[in-house]
Amino acid sequence: MDVLWIRKKQLLQLAHHLRWRAEPWWAGVRGPGSGNAGDAKCGTALRLESHPAALQAWLDALEERHLADLTISEVTRGLRALSSCYVERREKLSAGGALDGAGKRAAFALFYGPQHFLITQEIVSRVRATPARPVDRVLDLGCGTGSAGSAAALASGAARIEGFDLNPWAVREANWTYRIFDLDGRATVTNLSRLRMRAASGTLILAAYAVNELPDALRSGLLRRFQDAHRAGASVLVIEPIARRVNVWWKDWATTFTTAGGREDDWRFDTPLPPRQRLLAKAAGLAAGELMARSLYLPGPPADSE
Repeated sequence: MDVLWIRKKQLLQLAHHLRWRAEPWWAGVRGPGSGNAGDAKCGTALRLESHPAALQAWLDALEERHLADLTISEVTRGLRALSSCYVERREKLSAGGALDGAGKRAAFALFYGPQHFLITQEIVSRVRATPARPVDRVLDLGCGTGSAGSAAALASGAARIEGFDLNPWAVREANWTYRIFDLDGRATVTNLSRLRMRAASGTLILAAYAVNELPDALRSGLLRRFQDAHRAGASVLVIEPIARRVNVWWKDWATTFTTAGGREDDWRFDTPLPPRQRLLAKAAGLAAGELMARSLYLPGPPADSE
């Protein structure tokens, strides 16, 4: 009896999985919402019509890559530990504690990677001026697995992407992500304190989910370097979670960006996570509703400038 019940349960799970694959998870998601997209009170749907086939191919490849040697239960435990590290034990981040186990690394790639991609793609599409000067190159600082940088490159039409991260595993994952999306670029193991940013018009400097993890001294120096890069003609985009208790540095950065002609936005996007990410969130006890983030953006020179 127990064997028959287990077999029935497996068949139901398989049927549910096949139904997801028959109808893309983004099917039925409504178009962009009306009103101020940067208003945190305004629920805005993600525009998922951009690169849907490439996105689904990446999601499938992520599952095949990170579930080859780990079970869903192991990844779920890693996700719980990773979430705890971000929320309660942030002192471990600068020491690399967020990615110190196979389960947490897989959870980071499988759960947070797709979130960062979806959010970054939408923010880049919305903050860039129209008509905007074409982006020739994306510099992805603290690139992680390359998901946010890839989204920025695809959304902006950048010809090349360069990623930089201190973690060797993350750099390997970023290079794999670039290949999956057929992007011309390379990530390298780099300490941001020693990185020489070759900023110029046509360069988009991205720091997605990275600035808050930096030591205070490095973060302050990075703000000055962003100002220098903007004066040289680059645009600068910073993306972080909406969490005022954690981002104690945000107010000063926001003042600097807006004083220089930039913008500060809070974003809430009404859209479902992909099926696998919804399952992971539910199993780990995490919210799987709105996708939320906040951003700071300094635009480069307009398209018609000399």
